[in-house]
Amino acid sequence: MSQTIPQLSLSPVYRHAQRMLGAWLEQGHATARLHAVRVRAALAPLDPVERHRFARWLAWLCVAAEHRRSDLHGRIRRLDATLHRSVEAALALLPATARPGAPSAQPRTRSA
Repeated sequence: MSQTIPQLSLSPVYRHAQRMLGAWLEQGHATARLHAVRVRAALAPLDPVERHRFARWLAWLCVAAEHRRSDLHGRIRRLDATLHRSVEAALALLPATARPGAPSAQPRTRSA
């Protein structure tokens, strides 16, 4: 018996915004300032559902960046304050174990 597994279908607008922002986050600060307008323009056509998904995706990126001791929060805040607030809200909804500093996120050491 075959089973159908639903797949998340991302719109071309979402994928474009994701590519633009991902590339922007990897740029140096001076270059990022020059391209911020392009990224904002890519974010503008996202509908509310896509903006929510986008914020969740960015929240997970922020968690990964924290594990690497990198800070994406400031860059996102400077790019778009509304998006930053959405990312902060999404971060609050992530599992506590995903955040650095959470009790079970710390490496376990064997006691003697």
